[in-house]
Amino acid sequence: MGATALVVQHTPAGGPGRWARPLREGGLALDLVAAYDGAELPARLNHQALVVLGGGYLPDDDLRAPWLPRTRGLVGEALAAGVPVFGICLGGQMLAQLAGGEVRGAYGEPEFGSTALTLRPEADSDPLFRDLPARPTAIENHLDRIVALPAGARWLARSDRCPYQAFRLGELPAWGVQFHPECDPDRIRGWNPERLAPHGADRDELHRAALLDDPAAAPVWHEVALRFAALATG
Repeated sequence: MGATALVVQHTPAGGPGRWARPLREGGLALDLVAAYDGAELPARLNHQALVVLGGGYLPDDDLRAPWLPRTRGLVGEALAAGVPVFGICLGGQMLAQLAGGEVRGAYGEPEFGSTALTLRPEADSDPLFRDLPARPTAIENHLDRIVALPAGARWLARSDRCPYQAFRLGELPAWGVQFHPECDPDRIRGWNPERLAPHGADRDELHRAALLDDPAAAPVWHEVALRFAALATG
């Protein structure tokens, strides 16, 4: 059998999006579990990679999302076994918190839509982030955030509003990001405008801006997905 990535989905609209194609191109079959819909997560991690997607929860919001304890368990198994992990938004926050970092809900300024990132010097030697453009853009959609990285984490990228946009857990094959490399601009059209309005964000404007940035952004995050798949299958 070939290599397989377990992909944990937390919301109906929060699937792997355009990361599905490069992960498969890189040799990973996707075992997508719609945990929000009652699909059961595996008792053990028998996969070659783990991807934990985003969702409107904190990493320990177990009452509203009762599958989160099992998800945290799977992340812990992956870290102990050296299985490559990629956490996106909620998934990145979960990875940071499990490793000793700190996450806060509704903290600081929110970020919505296409956002400029700045890669830090640590990214130059990183297996996933090396040789990327110094100022890529990515789609953001968060109120909660990481406020302290775990000890020994490598801080890879920041934005003007939110410092901890990407990190790696030391030498482990484990990465977390606050942004959404799997999102294309059209996903913005499904966002709830009532959630955006209190923060002065307009869904249509966000969509238009993301469309303008996408020709440059899409190949960047496609390449990161390919590199992650290569680690898992190599």
